[in-house]
Amino acid sequence: MNDKWNLSDPYVYEALTGLLNKSLAVQTPRGSVRGVLRKVMPDHIVIHMGGAPFYIRTDQIIWFHPEAVRISQDSSDI
Repeated sequence: MNDKWNLSDPYVYEALTGLLNKSLAVQTPRGSVRGVLRKVMPDHIVIHMGGAPFYIRTDQIIWFHPEAVRISQDSSDI
């Protein structure tokens, strides 16, 4: 038995590792998930959305991007 992980896309793994604990949007063939990236493993990621963990296989990710933090502008500053 092979005890080593085989990364299907090491660049995706490295990029996702840099986004740990940040808001992220991920597109899969089944739809999109938006939440906080909590864990990155060679074969899957864990995103917390609405208090529940979502486990997404890395090879099912079509695209991902960090979510921008929205800063509301107070109307008194205008």
